[in-house]
Formats: sequence, structure tokens, C-alpha cells
Amino acid sequence: MAIDKNNSRDAAWRVELRGAMSAKDRAAIERVKMPELDPAVRVASRSAEVNLGISEEQAVAEATRCMDCPDPQCVTGCPVGIDIPGFIKNIQRGDFAEASAVLRLTSALPAVCGRVCPQEKQCESRCIYHRMKRQPVAIGYLERFAADRAREEARKNPVPPRRPAPGAVKVAVAGSGPAGLSFAGDMAARGFDVTVFEALHEIGGVLKYGIPEFRLPNAVVDDEIRALEAAGVTFVKDCIVSRTVTVEDLRRQGFRGLFVASGAGLPRFMGIPGENLIGVMSSNEYLTRVNLMGAGLDGHDTPVLTGRTAAIVGGGNTAMDSVRTARRMGAERAVIVYRRSEAEMPARLEDVHHAKEEGVEFMTLFNPVEYLGDENGHVRAMRVQRMELGEPDASGRRSPVAVEGDIREIPVDLVIVSVGVFPNPLIPSSVEGLSVSRRGTIEVDETSMESSVNGLFAGGDIVRGGATVILAMGDGRRAAAGMAAALAAEECHGSAASDNNSVS
Repeated sequence: MAIDKNNSRDAAWRVELRGAMSAKDRAAIERVKMPELDPAVRVASRSAEVNLGISEEQAVAEATRCMDCPDPQCVTGCPVGIDIPGFIKNIQRGDFAEASAVLRLTSALPAVCGRVCPQEKQCESRCIYHRMKRQPVAIGYLERFAADRAREEARKNPVPPRRPAPGAVKVAVAGSGPAGLSFAGDMAARGFDVTVFEALHEIGGVLKYGIPEFRLPNAVVDDEIRALEAAGVTFVKDCIVSRTVTVEDLRRQGFRGLFVASGAGLPRFMGIPGENLIGVMSSNEYLTRVNLMGAGLDGHDTPVLTGRTAAIVGGGNTAMDSVRTARRMGAERAVIVYRRSEAEMPARLEDVHHAKEEGVEFMTLFNPVEYLGDENGHVRAMRVQRMELGEPDASGRRSPVAVEGDIREIPVDLVIVSVGVFPNPLIPSSVEGLSVSRRGTIEVDETSMESSVNGLFAGGDIVRGGATVILAMGDGRRAAAGMAAALAAEECHGSAASDNNSVS
């Protein structure tokens, strides 16, 4: 008998699934554990993915834990609004293709999100199991499972790219990171003719240059891009919007709207002595050289420094990616230097755990104040100020306060600074009339994501100054809805004006 594709909570198959097991029995099932590559093996490989993925049996068992709540709070914790119980219950009944289809309704990059999103702070943080003092449903693991099954099927039975209908409204996207790809997927699904312009030679933006393959393999990103191509999205590489092609050029070429997702690619430094020494670099430069440009690999000419003692300054996801990369690049000692305590670190808990397994040291409650160089101008040590936590700041985290007189010197020969980024200034500085904040971000309406310039929308890091993948994707979805509504309104006004003219 064919499987019922009605995914509503009142669908007969979901009612039957809920009735097949009591809540007590579901809660008694232990949360699945993600199989992982051995730490010694993964540190010896630059690209081997750490998390190996759960099996079909594990996925079905974990999906069975889901209570299929009448008011699923997990959905409210998802920035793109995935129907989480809908896709999970399809996994439980063994319809993995339909689970993937439910994910695709709201997420253009489910295989990416299942790997890099901070589920523990978003969807999983709202799971009803927290009230029971139990571990939440492993939503991220299940999302990865369903998306990977769909990727495998797509490789076996590739779908030829479809083209937009003749006369479809043309819209452009500047940047192929998560915000741009999310926007492109939603607009293509609405029937628009979407072209994504990427400045670099690879599509994917920060997904390619910023996130190491041991956390997000390039093959996964490429599969997601092929899915968007199959949906009708066109990609153009090596094209800088505002330089190779201007916003006015795009208008002349017939593009009715532009979504700016150019990211925040300018590194931020601390302004302390010694930052210009050889061996002190930004995480942007370091990760781009290694991830995107093959630094250190045979057949690639891009150079990169590989220190014996590497210090990474910062406590976010990028800092964790950098320190784990440094270990894989041969650093005998790799140290996170962070001015707050480990509890205040914004990095994903899973990545902190993996870093510790891989031999990374954590030097918390210390802040660099100076880098010292040798006679050749190469960094040889860093001076750090001991800190203690004071009152909470605007973010709610306790502010670090210097412990007077407690400064120490640490020998290092590579420093990677990962304390934030600035927005890419190219488009903001080149579009007349565009409202830009003091931080250099494009100011937009929070609901529609439209800027002060008619037809120009923006999202992701160029608006937020720094965001997770899933928050950037949420911006892309809101912008797609906003632009589609604005273009529809223009069509209506144009038709009305035309009718009035014909009548007159």
C-alpha cells in the first residue's frame, strides 16, 4: 500500500504512531550517540569528517523518542521554521524520502545545517524532554541522516537542471554563502529566475572557505549546490558585485531585485603591539588558505605558516575551527586563549568537546596584551593578562576584568586572531542612498529585509555583522518572502496603471 504523504499531525499515520507507544516508553529510550572517528586518526587527516553519521536503525529509534507534541516548541527555536516533528515522524515510519522533502520545504541546506547548526542552543533547547530532565531528541543528527539519504539518492538518480519559465522575473544574489543560497532556493521555488554571483572561484562562501572539511565536507556543500541548480538556480563565479558588475549593470540587464549576502570578510584585530609580526594572522586568512586554496597540499602553491606552538585568540566557532585546523597542520601544541571562562564560550559544545579530544589546550580567563618578535621579525611569544569575571555585559555574559599586575609570557610561533569580523564594505560603499550603520552593516527592515534602496534586500553577516549559518539562512528566507511580496505589489500597481491608462 502506498504511504500516505499527508504530513499534518492529524494524519492517520501520525495518530497511529503516537498511539503505538506510551510517552513513558518513549522517554525510556536512550538518546542516540553519534559515531565518531578516533581522535588520533582524525588529527592526522585534514579532511576526514569527525562525525560519521547514524545508521538507519539508530535514526528510527531516535525518531521514536519524539513525542510529536501538539505545540512543538522545537519549531519555534528553528530560525527557518522547519516542521521538525513532521520530518522526524517520517523517519520513524521509514519514509526517508518524505522526511527529506519536508526539510526541503523550508531549508535549502539540510545536510549543512544537520552538521554545523548549534542545535543545542536552538531547536533542541526547546525540546519537551528538558522538562523531564532527559536529553533532548537529537534533531540535528536526524536532519543530517534524512538529508544524507536524499543526497545518496540524488547521486544515483540525478535530476537534470530545470530552467525558469520563459518571462520569469529575474532576481540577483550577491554572495553564495548560507544567506544567499537560502534566498536563492526560496525564490526559485516561487518561480523566479535566480542568478547567484560569487566573488571567489568556488560556490559556497563561508561554507567553503570558513568551515573545515572535518566538520563540513566540501562534497556535502557541492551536493546542496547541485540541488539548487536542479531547482533552476544559475551560479556565476569570479564576479564581484560592485566591481566586476555594478548594481546599475544588473538593473540594465533586467534584474528586478538584488539580495546582498556578501558576508563579513574583513578580519578584526585587537590593536595591540606586535600584531604586524610575521606569524600573527587572522582566522579569515588562515582558514581561507587551508580550506579553499589547498595550502600545504601537494599540487597547491598557496603557502601557510605551520607553527610548533599555535595560539588561537577567541572562543567562538571560528576559533575552534582554527585551533583544530592548526593541530591537523602539524602544531605540536595548540592553545585557545580566551578572556572569559569556558562556560561563556559561544562555540558549539560538541566542537569544544572534539577539540579537547584532539589535544587542544584551553587557557581561559587570559587576554593577549602584546606579541613579541625575534630578530627576524617573527613572533616568538605573547604576553597575556590574567582576567576575572565581573558584572554581566549587554549580551548577558559576565564581563572580563583585568587582574592588576598578573601578566605572563607564553612562547608561541603562530598566532591566529579570531575575535570577530567587519562587514564587506564593497557594496555598502558603492550604492548611492543605501543606509549603513556605524558598524558598516546594511540597515534593513527586520520583517522584509529590504534596505533603504528600493529593490535591494540584504541578510546574513552583511546585516548582522556576524551570524551562524542558520541565522543567515533565516534572513535569506525572510528576504525571499519580502522581495516576492514587493515584486508582486509592483506588478499589481503596474497593471492597475496600465488599465487606467487604457481606460483614459
